[in-house]
Parts: sequence; C-alpha cells; structure tokens
Amino acid sequence: MKLTFLAFFAAFALTASAQDYRNSVGVRLGGGYYDLIGATFKTFISEPAALEFDLGFKPSIGYGGFSDGITNLSLSGSYQHHFPIGSIEGFKWFVGGGLILANTFSDIDDFSGVSVGIFPTGGVDYKLKNAPFAFSVDLRPTAHFVKSYGGINGFLFNSGVTARYVF
Repeated sequence: MKLTFLAFFAAFALTASAQDYRNSVGVRLGGGYYDLIGATFKTFISEPAALEFDLGFKPSIGYGGFSDGITNLSLSGSYQHHFPIGSIEGFKWFVGGGLILANTFSDIDDFSGVSVGIFPTGGVDYKLKNAPFAFSVDLRPTAHFVKSYGGINGFLFNSGVTARYVF
C-alpha cells in the first residue's frame, strides 16, 4: 500500500511540474484598444515560468464607412507563472504581469502619440498532446501611465486568443 501511494505521488509530482514545450511562435488576436492582430513568441525560462512577447497591430477601422485614421502599433512583454489544471496533460493556467509600449498614428492630435502601460495577466494555455500546437486565452487589464489611445490616461481593457507553433 505504501509503495503504491509513493509511486502515485511520484508520478503526480513529475507530471505536475513537467513542461510541455520550450518555445512557441504564432498569432494573437486581441480584443483591446491597442492590438487587433499580432505576432507572438513565448519561451519557458524554467518549468513553471515563461516570457511572452507580442508585436500587435490595430489598423484604422472606420465607422459608418468612413475611416477614422487611427492606427496602433504595440510591443508588449510579460512574465507568466504556469500551474497545471488537474490531470489534463498540457492544460495549464497562468498569472503574471507585463509592460506595453504602444504608438498611435493619427492626423488627430488627441489620438496620436506614444503610450506606456503595465498590466497583470492571467489565462489558460493548452498544448495539444500529439501535435506541435498550443492555444491560449488571456486577460490584460492595462493601466497606462503615459498618454494612451484617445488621449486617455488610465485604464484600458485587453484580452486575446493565441495560436502557436511549438518547437
């Protein structure tokens, strides 16, 4: 009985801390003010810890058929600490935080300029068992402390869905 318990505990401990992949690159679809689509790179620096870097772009989107002339380009980096979810292989949740640097291009002065912000982040990450792909969903409520989109200093919400190729 003790040997069975010890074997079970050892197997659980090994799977709970096992890393599913080292590096990944892909596409992030954002739902916030500063990115609509972007390139993403994620690398695990230890078993539970990862760094994620995103280069985001939000093209000028018109309302009522007219272009608003506002385009955003952003670069963000975050630290994420991953935790296994139950016994589902490759399925983890994460928390962390990061920094974003964005530039809004516009002919309207109130909407143009550089913004800098910090954000906590949280979400889930799933690496397919038999294929080199990982998917994640995240939330990033961002506090800008330098002029942001629309001339707003303060809080902007961001979320995203990511698909990556793992290597």
